[in-house]
Amino acid sequence: MLIYIARRVLWLVPVLWFVATVTFVLMHAVPGGPFDDEAPRTANTREHLEAKYGLSESLPTQYVRYMRGLASGDLGISFQYQDRPVTEVLGDGIGITATLGLLTALYVVALGVPLGALAALRERSLLDSLSIGFATLGASLPSFVLAIFLVSLLSVRLGWTPVVGWGDPRHAILPVIALGSLPAAYIARITRAALIEVKGEDYVRTARAKGLDERAVVLRHMARNAAIPVLSLIGPITAHLVTGSFIIEQVFAIPGIGRAFVQAGFARDYGVIMGTTLFYAAVVAGANLVVDILYGLADPRIRAGGA
Repeated sequence: MLIYIARRVLWLVPVLWFVATVTFVLMHAVPGGPFDDEAPRTANTREHLEAKYGLSESLPTQYVRYMRGLASGDLGISFQYQDRPVTEVLGDGIGITATLGLLTALYVVALGVPLGALAALRERSLLDSLSIGFATLGASLPSFVLAIFLVSLLSVRLGWTPVVGWGDPRHAILPVIALGSLPAAYIARITRAALIEVKGEDYVRTARAKGLDERAVVLRHMARNAAIPVLSLIGPITAHLVTGSFIIEQVFAIPGIGRAFVQAGFARDYGVIMGTTLFYAAVVAGANLVVDILYGLADPRIRAGGA
């Protein structure tokens, strides 16, 4: 098992290097620069600023310097935040983004898994039809469209929740629902399909024939095998929560990393853009690593094959 985990951890290094390289190339390939804004600047002023931040050097030189900084944990400095280190800029919003992501993940699991399980155990019932309807509706609405609808209905018309901001527990209600409804719908559909598939297997019929309680049949025999397809969604769902938070944080004025990333994109703040991209890539890669480990625990055949 340790060899299995070590191999997955070692794969994180080339993945993050590739993401850093692609982000660096794309940022410098786009026409313009961080100091080509609407404010009038003379050519001498731009040249002075570019020389100060090393942007007048050749791209290979800038790339080598950036990679050396990454190797020592230095993500560079921010142009729009008055030369603050990127690590400090990310540190200001990481707690808020992590809280939003954790609450959304809990909402996704707490809603999607029970709904899919109940629909599978009550196949072709009214509950099953409602579950399919929710999954279809949730998969059809983008998070930003649902966010605008929720703000219009629950905040503006009914006045139940605050419109924007962060700090009060009620501020998290609408962002969590808007961000988590789509992955919750997918989880419900996959859970339903997985349980329907395994409940007709021979070992499930054998367990029932032995006189086991229905709860024991579901929890001990059906749930573990049905969990493998659900676990495979953890990585993509984490990616959805991460990338979706860009728009959701901007819509609800949440001062997290996603909002800082959007603002950095408009300001051409290379350091914040590349630092945020690397951070999110590390989160997604870490989530996929957790999925691989859970795969190995749930199915020993995967662990043995990886060794």
